[in-house]
Amino acid sequence: MFIHIGGDTVVSTKDVISILDHQSVKSSKVNQAFLQARRNMVVDQGVEETKSYVITKDAVYCSPISSLTLKRRAQFVDSLEQVPVQAEVEELTE
Repeated sequence: MFIHIGGDTVVSTKDVISILDHQSVKSSKVNQAFLQARRNMVVDQGVEETKSYVITKDAVYCSPISSLTLKRRAQFVDSLEQVPVQAEVEELTE
């Protein structure tokens, strides 16, 4: 499944490693150093103010959506994946 993270960007839930709040990144030197080390991987659409960072194996996305909202979306998608699907099987008899 996928999560819409703002603009025209969606990411696979399986690719998401972490979702960081922008304020926690600003107040943490460790988080700042992490993003600085991956600055060539940062995808910033620059259209809206960054409220959170979505970290995947291949990129760090700047998102205008709050980390709490993204977390809810990820949990909702995860709950959908866990719903059992019952297929109807029709036996053909002669």
